[in-house]
Amino acid sequence: MDAKAHRKRDISDKLWNKMEMLLPEGKGKVGRRGKDNRQFINAEFWVLRT
Repeated sequence: MDAKAHRKRDISDKLWNKMEMLLPEGKGKVGRRGKDNRQFINAEFWVLRT
């Protein structure tokens, strides 16, 4: 997945490439699978900023 940063404060591609391998693939036993880890991380950073 090589999504571009759409907003000014989204994670850059360079940083995302370093972080992506550290995140789970979404294969959990509880709840549903995560579709887009990058979108989730961007949302978490937004919550922390506001």
